[in-house]
Amino acid sequence: MSLLSAFRQLSLNPRPASLLIRPLLSHQQTRFATKFAPTFVRHPRVHKGRAPVPIGGSIKGTALNFGEYGIRIKSEGMRISAKQLQAAETALKRKLKPLKGSKVWMRVFPDMPVCVKGNETRMGKGKGSFEYWACWVPTGRVLFEIAGEPGGAELRPELAREALRLAADKLPCIVDVIDRSSPHRLGSLDIHRPKNLVGKSSINGEVASVATADGELQLRVGGVRGLQVLGVEKSKSEDVVQ
Repeated sequence: MSLLSAFRQLSLNPRPASLLIRPLLSHQQTRFATKFAPTFVRHPRVHKGRAPVPIGGSIKGTALNFGEYGIRIKSEGMRISAKQLQAAETALKRKLKPLKGSKVWMRVFPDMPVCVKGNETRMGKGKGSFEYWACWVPTGRVLFEIAGEPGGAELRPELAREALRLAADKLPCIVDVIDRSSPHRLGSLDIHRPKNLVGKSSINGEVASVATADGELQLRVGGVRGLQVLGVEKSKSEDVVQ
């Protein structure tokens, strides 16, 4: 058989259009590898950073805003990865699954890319490649909040504390279980806001009180001047927040 006759036996069939159009691997598709990742990133590599310290007296994000119970970081500020937050949220949802209509809120979001270089690598030659998403969480920041269905079954305190305990086991930090009656926190101090504020202005912010061993210490929270001590008043109550 000659070479020409061998080519004549070959048949060329057109390929279907579905095989010709292949989806390209884009950045948006790789983003859905985990839902704990930002949709848009301006800088793919950032500095390592450190845990923020509220030197201006800010107490934002240290109390419950949505749920009935929650966990708040008690130890020093640290970096928490997206996998750790996802494991904690999964533990919460699995424990609260029998309670119909229960909700879980995550108050922090891992939007900082962490880059890692290989072991025994010489210094220089640029930053390492992307490894995972993480976020810096300061002391006193609320991590998760949970609540039952509005107008439905009530979330019992025993069930809430057990669910939050399971979530705390997945996190690398020490946390506190808080509820609606828990005060705001500034570092390691509990900030008790009185109902009738003594002083309030657009420049100096508002006055709050802190329970200490000597009495009640009034602080001016927020504003341009930041944290300002106003005075100490002896407290008649026996409950002292440590």
